[in-house]
Amino acid sequence: MRELVRELDVSDMTIRRDLEVLAERGLVEKVHGGAAAVSAQTTDEPGFVAKSSQSAAEKEAIARNAATFVSPNSAIALSAGTTTWKLAQQLVYLPNITVITNSIPVAEVLCPTAAALHRTVILTGGVRTPSDALVGPFAVSAIRSLNIDRLFLGVHGMSIERGFTTPNFLEAETNQAFVGAARSIFVLADHTKWDTVGLSTICALSGADVLITDSAIEQEARERVEAEVGELIVVDVAEAPGDGSDV
Repeated sequence: MRELVRELDVSDMTIRRDLEVLAERGLVEKVHGGAAAVSAQTTDEPGFVAKSSQSAAEKEAIARNAATFVSPNSAIALSAGTTTWKLAQQLVYLPNITVITNSIPVAEVLCPTAAALHRTVILTGGVRTPSDALVGPFAVSAIRSLNIDRLFLGVHGMSIERGFTTPNFLEAETNQAFVGAARSIFVLADHTKWDTVGLSTICALSGADVLITDSAIEQEARERVEAEVGELIVVDVAEAPGDGSDV
């Protein structure tokens, strides 16, 4: 704490207040005398608000690119996640589509304009997770009864050995149902997801027809991923408008 006061030339109270804000957003862990970096565990599941402020510019660029693959008169699925939530914001004024989602925030974005644009939004139902996903047998049953043109899948992590993963095993089962119901699978994952491993695997990297990530991904990781997925799209963060702050 004293080092921060001296280095930043601000008051002790300012440092404490800022650390409180960072801790509430899940970006640091409060410890005696200050704060420490959050340690990643396979079952760590940050809340939606905490995740939405992380890599915001990268998620925005990925979402803008993903939106170009959505056309009227199609049935698409958006899994839960903050990048798919960003995608939903890009689709607000796209008419004549059917959107199936297990994400409460995604539904909240799309439902207000649905009637005017002849759009159908289907919320799966299920048990709510910390990341505002609806999971479990109700969600799985609803998804398995559908035929989806394109799935846009958000993930917690990706690795060569473990594939696309999530820290919530019920969410993994729900996402597996999405994968099984979709004709083509688009995974939306920024560079920070590389070599992050959650508790449960959704599918292997080879299960993705298209992976959209950002240009900050390391070259070695890019080459390894490209050898596994159907198509790798790398977007420049400069494509995203604004300063990268969270919406």
